[in-house]
Amino acid sequence: MALNQLPVAGKLFEVQDGTKYAYVHIPSAVSKPTFLLLHGFPSSSYDWRFQIKTLADLGYGVIVPDLLGYGDTDKPAELERYKFKKMASDIVQILDKESIGTVIGVSHDWGSGLLSRLVNYHPDRFSALVFTSVPYMEPGPFDLDGLNAMTEAAFGYPTFGYQYFFNEDDAAEICNRNNESLTSLAYPTNPEIWRTHMGPIGAAKAWVTANTIKPLPAWLSESEAAVHNQIFSKGGYTGPLNWYKAAIRGLNAEDDAEIPEERKFVNARTLVVVSDQDYVTRAEVAEQLSAVRLRDFSIKKVVGCGHWIPVEKKDEFSEILVQFAEGAGGA
Repeated sequence: MALNQLPVAGKLFEVQDGTKYAYVHIPSAVSKPTFLLLHGFPSSSYDWRFQIKTLADLGYGVIVPDLLGYGDTDKPAELERYKFKKMASDIVQILDKESIGTVIGVSHDWGSGLLSRLVNYHPDRFSALVFTSVPYMEPGPFDLDGLNAMTEAAFGYPTFGYQYFFNEDDAAEICNRNNESLTSLAYPTNPEIWRTHMGPIGAAKAWVTANTIKPLPAWLSESEAAVHNQIFSKGGYTGPLNWYKAAIRGLNAEDDAEIPEERKFVNARTLVVVSDQDYVTRAEVAEQLSAVRLRDFSIKKVVGCGHWIPVEKKDEFSEILVQFAEGAGGA
């Protein structure tokens, strides 16, 4: 369903363990790099629809998967399958299938977690990196309590309270039942809604359980929202929420502990794109964390924008990617 909405035909590829991935690949023109675009939650390859067209029209290659649990890709129920190390291997197998050596890795939201491990395990596959909304995530324990305590102290409210709801065993069932409600919370007309209804502990669960539905923002048309809802009506939220569960329940801890200290640093040229109205994955946190492990990075702040930078500011974001690819971005 997600791939059917994109401007070119999608492909299916079976990785070594039999999992089928759906993705779009448009080869690059001679001398142009290829962008690997990794979406977040609750998204799919469809969220990159504007960048796919813009980049391809300029001769850049693009490879855009529906990540595990999303869109037209398989949706295993087993949490073990959502370990970052395994999913990183899946993506590299897709690159190998298409004979793509190096890429510019671009991520948004949870895609940034996956891109982080990709560059830890396979640094030679990336000529440059763009982390959007969510910065590079250093290997190590995922301390949800600590994150919420830190953000509450800094901003007056915890920014990741919704993740406790997503970690509950029946969360997918609730989200499946109230799909449009979750969409209206994820894509609010006023980004400040996240201060009161997403970040605080218990607020997101209350919103979705009550099947609260509010108007959509101007940058998301009714037809686009309908496509989004159809994608998730078909696939459900079990797979997407397994990304949260795997992280919160420590399934990545053993793999992370085995990453050598030097591999935790990122040498590739990196751009971190943040926005001034994202009240969950806040720009201040991204800027602070980026300075710890990124050796060659710059920050680009998009003004008048919430969390969904690639869609809310589609033209500006596409131009940021083009400038970065040409070596001029992020200044």
